[in-house]
Amino acid sequence: MFIGSMRQFITFLFLLGASSGLAQEIGHTSIQKWPENKKAAISITYDDGTLNQFHKALPIMESLGMRGTFYINTGEIPSSKYRAKFIGREVQEILEEASRIPTNSENLFERASLIRFLDMPDAVSYHDRAGAAFEQGRYEQAFSLIDEGLAYANSHNIIEMKEPQIIDGPMIDWDEIRDYAQRGHEFGVHTISHPRLAVLDHENLLYELEKCKEEIEFQLGKEFLFSAECPFGTEDERVMGYALEMFPATRNRMPELFLHEINRSGSFDPKSDYGKSYIQWQRGPLSRTSSELMRSWVDDILTRDDTWLVLVFHGIEGIGWEAIPESIIKEYFKYIASKEDVWVGTFAEVTKYMRQRMNTDVSWQNQNDGIHFEIDSKLDPFWYTVPLTLETVVPKNWKNVSLVMEGKKQSLEIRNSGKHNLVVYNIPAGTSSFKLIKE
Repeated sequence: MFIGSMRQFITFLFLLGASSGLAQEIGHTSIQKWPENKKAAISITYDDGTLNQFHKALPIMESLGMRGTFYINTGEIPSSKYRAKFIGREVQEILEEASRIPTNSENLFERASLIRFLDMPDAVSYHDRAGAAFEQGRYEQAFSLIDEGLAYANSHNIIEMKEPQIIDGPMIDWDEIRDYAQRGHEFGVHTISHPRLAVLDHENLLYELEKCKEEIEFQLGKEFLFSAECPFGTEDERVMGYALEMFPATRNRMPELFLHEINRSGSFDPKSDYGKSYIQWQRGPLSRTSSELMRSWVDDILTRDDTWLVLVFHGIEGIGWEAIPESIIKEYFKYIASKEDVWVGTFAEVTKYMRQRMNTDVSWQNQNDGIHFEIDSKLDPFWYTVPLTLETVVPKNWKNVSLVMEGKKQSLEIRNSGKHNLVVYNIPAGTSSFKLIKE
């Protein structure tokens, strides 16, 4: 029995044209760090959904074969069902109480939720500044700002409410957004009305996230609920607790063991060992950011093979916060497109690829008719839909190789690494088995 098995093994090695040393390598397969053996990834993301993101920046991206990620405030879209509103006690009751009891840790969230809806000057500013102070640990300053705003309301007898005006200028509507979504752009939750979520009470915080989520699902479909961005880049623990339960991913935070995150206030050292399989580096170009600096970010990530640059844009061509001229956007996107080793994918696409790679097992067996593969992934197939790029060692005497999957053949190009012959190919998400054969 042993002699027969050994003969079969030797015969198989002869058929492969391989030495016993090389036979141990044949079939060895790895999932590449990025699709198509790229060296780095870039996601181009936008916040708020202002007009020229779509009418200026998006056409430039599409002309270069790129797709973007747009985090939108759905309450600003004309035909949206859910509008911004305050949920809670009567205004007069809260204001009367504020005239007697200073703001403190027990009533801050309710008052900060209310103040941005009062029909008075700087109502949103009081909310935003108090929220920023709270997140920075300056609690007394947050209390003082809310007290100042509510004192103004009381002294001027302001009890009327109105929707906070967050975005200046016209907004596109859902029919146009649906068209962009069908063309491959990603849309995600950015709340109803762009509040400082960290200083909203439970009911108002959930309303802003859940109703924005419901609007997007109704208008675009569940597949557009993969990622979200909570406004102002918050990393508040309470907010993140809610958001990471609601969405598979957030741009604010990606709590993955394999990923080192560097947010927009952090610095990236291209020569540093961060001890992770991947690095996410966020950069937020502003109106004064030089083209040279923006290009350097691309150059830096190409010095390694593990970095994902997430660009965060707001205003474009005069509309929106820190608006960047269209000419600068065009020049920069052309520079990115000129880098053949960069993969430009939406935030969802890059997140999905990394997670699929890190949570997929590939096994193989060398058989007489070729190399047989089994793929196993524990991820939810509804969300994880991005093809994976695989690299496999094939025998030296294979001059032509085909990928056989679901009864279809695809010819693959063989390249020589010096020691091995290799083929690189893509496998659709959800694939459970396939084989490579000699032609």
